[in-house]
Amino acid sequence: MMLFPPFDENTARYERKFVQGELYLWDIQQIVRNHPAAFHTIHYPRYINNIYLDTTEMDFYFDNVSGKGSRKKARIRWYGDLKGEVHTPVLEFKTREGMLGNKLSFILHPFTFGDAFSGESLQEIFRKSTLPDWVREVLALLKPALLNRYLREYYLSFDHHFRLTIDHELSYYAIGNQNDHFLEKFTSANIIVELKYNADVDKKAAAVTNALPFRLSKSSKYVNGFELFHPHAG
Repeated sequence: MMLFPPFDENTARYERKFVQGELYLWDIQQIVRNHPAAFHTIHYPRYINNIYLDTTEMDFYFDNVSGKGSRKKARIRWYGDLKGEVHTPVLEFKTREGMLGNKLSFILHPFTFGDAFSGESLQEIFRKSTLPDWVREVLALLKPALLNRYLREYYLSFDHHFRLTIDHELSYYAIGNQNDHFLEKFTSANIIVELKYNADVDKKAAAVTNALPFRLSKSSKYVNGFELFHPHAG
């Protein structure tokens, strides 16, 4: 397995996900706004686009579905329109140990995303970007595996210890090494609520999560989306 930097417990944070398929978005927003932690909006809602990367053997996917405690994820993220000029793309590597997660981010060279995008397009972006050698070694082993997009709302608790996001309008697109026309698309009515906080306030987290009437889930957008196109992969 490729080498990522060692997991750093000092910078790790908890990430707890709750999946809702029954409640309306307005109901979820009201629950969050009426929460005892006094969540308030901190950013305007914005669309998030992700290209998930994986090995040829789909190691990241299988580590996740097998329930492995140590998991990795690699993706390219940008905000706003799905297609067109991408001015500030970011490469992200995420590592997880149980419920704790680390993230490393690297700015990529701007690019144009559209139907002519391919695995070779990615390699050209990587060649033009200023990246550490270890990152280039990892990227040489990865290929595009999934494209997804959703609208995210951002909230922060009154004490500033807990960040909460609401993701909706989820859509997934098949993507591979060849030129992609993104004709194969799935949408999901699920709404994903995610609570994030630093490890040093974990003792306060129970009171916050207990006041959220949602089902705790290990849901992964990458896994869920990949299985829409490959239903027998797991």
